[in-house]
Amino acid sequence: MIPVPDIESSKISPAVCVAPTGDACGEGAVWHALHEAVYWCDINRFLIHRYKLSDQTVRTWFFDEPVTALTRTDRSDVLAVILGSGVILWEPETDVRHEPLFCLQGWPRVRLNDARVDPRGSLWVGSMRNNVDSDGSGGEASGRDGILFRIDPDRKVTVWRRDIGISNTLAWSPDAKKFYFGDSLANVIWQYDYDATTGSISNERPFLQGFSRGLPDGSTVDSEGYLWNCRFSGACVVRAAPDGSIDRVVEMPVKNVTTCTFGGRDRKTLYVTTAKIEAPASDRLAGSLYAFPTEIAGQPESEFRAFTRTR
Repeated sequence: MIPVPDIESSKISPAVCVAPTGDACGEGAVWHALHEAVYWCDINRFLIHRYKLSDQTVRTWFFDEPVTALTRTDRSDVLAVILGSGVILWEPETDVRHEPLFCLQGWPRVRLNDARVDPRGSLWVGSMRNNVDSDGSGGEASGRDGILFRIDPDRKVTVWRRDIGISNTLAWSPDAKKFYFGDSLANVIWQYDYDATTGSISNERPFLQGFSRGLPDGSTVDSEGYLWNCRFSGACVVRAAPDGSIDRVVEMPVKNVTTCTFGGRDRKTLYVTTAKIEAPASDRLAGSLYAFPTEIAGQPESEFRAFTRTR
């Protein structure tokens, strides 16, 4: 197991609760610069939330099945929504929900989980054995049914990896030469070589493996190429250097830390989602959206080229 270093670590959390939404499993945070807002979801309650920076208000939309992640598209009024069963396009202001552009074979035995967009504008999404019942109650996460997919703007789907426990963390280095992907059950995040011309990945090797605090959940990569990984059951966010060494451990005030995104007008605020499920009673604000300032800016969010399909 990788020990927890003392570098830049503090028991006093810099994170502040900005939206006490009480999510069973908050996930999928994405910053929308034009909306000046954070969008995120609650998987088990089938919800999407939006926190607007201008007035610090939260709006919530209801869905009919688990919502696991969100991404921007090349139309500012449209988001790609990752559901348990597939991927749809959605217009928040009018709540128009389009027909699925991808359907997951095997749903509801398996479901989709984390997702992000690559520098080329393709959507990468991972699956897992379904652990959410039809009423939103949680089941055991187990098995190795997960698959890593790439969905191109022309709707072509490519499989890049199989035999995954829980697909989590999809992120790219600033120079678009490295791709990061993880399996929570295996307590590992891998690093791959990424080809920005073809969108292919190769040369899998462990990047962050066996870290002793919790399990790897969602991640983002900052403008210096450091990966910020949320640790479910670990009460922290870990910043890992490009060589895989631990740069710092940021303490969080709740146990289950799920995913993060850089936002704010200068992209120097890290917004972090958390989960109430499996949290101790002492975590009174578990399931909230948190934020803390950073001295490093994040990368701009990539956009799924759902409407610009030519290469």
